[in-house]
Amino acid sequence: MTTEMKAKRKPLSFSTTMRNPDRIAGFLNQMKPYENQTLTSEVIYKIISGVIKNKLYKTNYEIGNPVYKQIFYSDELEFTDRQVEDIIEKSPQIHKEAGYEHGWESRFQTWYSLSQEFGFVFYNKNEKIQISESGHMLIDAYNDETPNEEKIRNVFLNAMVKYQTNNPFKKNSNSNSPLVLLLKVLELLRADSKENEAGIFRNELSLFICWNDDDANKLYNKIKEIRKDVGYNYSNEYMYNICLEILGYTTEEEKNSVKKYFKMEKICGESVDEYIRKMRSTGIVSLRGNGRFIDINSFESKKIEYILKNYDKILNFESKKAYYDYIGNIDSNFISIENHVTHDVEYNIKINTLYDFVKKYTKEEILNELLFLSSKKESKNPTFKFIPAPTRLEFLTSISLAQNLQNCIVEPNYSIDDEGLPTMTARGNMPDIICKDPEKFITSNIEVTLMRGRSDQINNEIIPIRRHLLSNENKNDTTFAVFIAPYIHEDTKESAAWYKYKDNVNIYTYSIEEYINKIRNIKYLMELSQVEGVN
Repeated sequence: MTTEMKAKRKPLSFSTTMRNPDRIAGFLNQMKPYENQTLTSEVIYKIISGVIKNKLYKTNYEIGNPVYKQIFYSDELEFTDRQVEDIIEKSPQIHKEAGYEHGWESRFQTWYSLSQEFGFVFYNKNEKIQISESGHMLIDAYNDETPNEEKIRNVFLNAMVKYQTNNPFKKNSNSNSPLVLLLKVLELLRADSKENEAGIFRNELSLFICWNDDDANKLYNKIKEIRKDVGYNYSNEYMYNICLEILGYTTEEEKNSVKKYFKMEKICGESVDEYIRKMRSTGIVSLRGNGRFIDINSFESKKIEYILKNYDKILNFESKKAYYDYIGNIDSNFISIENHVTHDVEYNIKINTLYDFVKKYTKEEILNELLFLSSKKESKNPTFKFIPAPTRLEFLTSISLAQNLQNCIVEPNYSIDDEGLPTMTARGNMPDIICKDPEKFITSNIEVTLMRGRSDQINNEIIPIRRHLLSNENKNDTTFAVFIAPYIHEDTKESAAWYKYKDNVNIYTYSIEEYINKIRNIKYLMELSQVEGVN
C-alpha cells in the first residue's frame, strides 16, 4: 500500500518543461487522439512517439546524429515511424516519477504534470484519459487557421485564477491562489499614497513564491517593511534569507539543511521568471520600468474587479479529480467581460511606447534580438523575454523599421497592455504593421511570422497578404507588401510571383536574416521593394 507523503511548506514551482502556452497545446494535441482510452504503457508509448515525431522534444541522440539533427531542424523533413522508434530506443531517460516506470514513462509524466495542475487533462495509469473544457478550448484555439490568442489568454486566466498552491497534485502546505494574492497586494500598494504606483519590484516576487497563506495585508506589510529598511537595493542573499524564514526555517542550522533543496538561484531567479510568464499569460498583468516591476493592467480592470469579488476564498479539495473538475471548467465571464479602452487612447499609448523603445535601444541591439528569434535562442532582455515570440517578432520589427527608415510612419496592429507593451499579435483581418512614407505617397503592409512550413506560409500568410493589398484604400499611394519569416520556402516565393502576374500585387519576401541585412543598408521605405539577389 502506497503511503501519501505529508504536505510541507515549499516554494511555488511551475514546471519549466512547459514554459509557453503553445508548447502545452502542442503536447495536448498528441494526447487528444487517446481521450477516453485507458492510459496503458502502450498508449503512453504512442503519445511519446507522437511527441518525438512532431519535434516537440529533442534528445541528445537526435542532436548527435547528423541525419536526425537535419530532420529535427528542418521545416520540410519529417521523421519516419522507424526513426522515431530508433530515437526512443537509443535515448534512455534517466528519470523516475511516482506511479510510472523508470525512463520514458516517467518522462511522459513530467511533460503532462503541469497540464494536470492547470486542469487541462486528467489521467492516472490504467485509468481513462480525460480532457477538460478548458483543455479542449486551448487545443482548438491553437488548431485554428490563425491561433486565437484572445481565447488562449482567457484559458490561462481561468487556470491561474483557480490555481492553488495547495492543490492535490502538489504536496505543498502553503495555501493561496498566487494570481489572486498578487492582485490583492497590488490593490493595497495602489491605494497607498506613499507608494509610486509602479507595482511590485521584481525581486519582491520571491516573497510571493514562498508565501504560506492568503493574507494579502500581511504580505503587503512585509513588502513595506523591506522597502523601508533597504529600498530596492539588496542582494539575492538578503531576499533568500527572508524567504527561508517565511518557509519556516529560522535558525542557521535549519536554513543550511534545506539550501540544497530550495536553491537561491531558483527562488530568486528561475522561479521568478516563470512566475512572471504565468501571470503575464492571463493578460491582466503589466510590466513596468523596463521589466523591473509587475503591476495590474488597468485595461482589464473589469476582469480584475470580477476576480477579486468572486475568487477571494481558498477552497479545499478532497481529491485530485475534484480539483480537476473545478479548475477545468471555464468561467464564461472571463470570455464575456471586455475592456472598454478607446481606440485613440490605446493607439497613443502604443505609439509612444514604440518610440520609447526606438530611443532606448541601439539598432544593433534590436537586430540581434530578431536574430535570437530566427535561431530560436532565448532572449535575456528583462522585457522582451516575457513577450511571447510571435508577438515579440511584430514588436521588434516595428522598432527596427522606426529606427532605420526616414520619413516613415510605423503603425503596428498588435494588442497592448496599459504600458504599451504587446500582449497579442495583430488580429487576422488586418496587416501586422502598416508603414507609410507620406512625402512620397508610399504605403507598405509588413507581415511577419515564425512559421517556416510551405503550407503555413502560403495559406496563412501569402493569401491574406494578397487580400489585404487588393482591398487597399490608399488608391493614390504606391502600395506593396513585405513578408518576413525565419526561412522563406521556395514555393512561398513562387506564390508571391504568381500573384504579381495574376493580380499585379507586389509581395516581397525576406528571411529574417535577409531583412536584417537589408534594413541596415537602406534609408527609405521604398527601398524595401528593391530586392535584387533576394527573390
